[in-house]
Amino acid sequence: MFYLNPMDFLNNLSEETQLIFLIIAIALLFVLVLFNNKRNKKLRYDRDKRFFNKNYYKKKRQHKG
Repeated sequence: MFYLNPMDFLNNLSEETQLIFLIIAIALLFVLVLFNNKRNKKLRYDRDKRFFNKNYYKKKRQHKG
């Protein structure tokens, strides 16, 4: 069975191609971090202007009725 080591694959590519792959990988990670940061802010900071007492009683009424 033929098995290709990932490092052999990278070493066979030209330096320009390796650089392009590196830039694409960094850009992809950057976009994922931005997306996750936006999602976390939405989950944590969109809570009716962060008034704890107001939110607590509002949720309490929702669960009763």
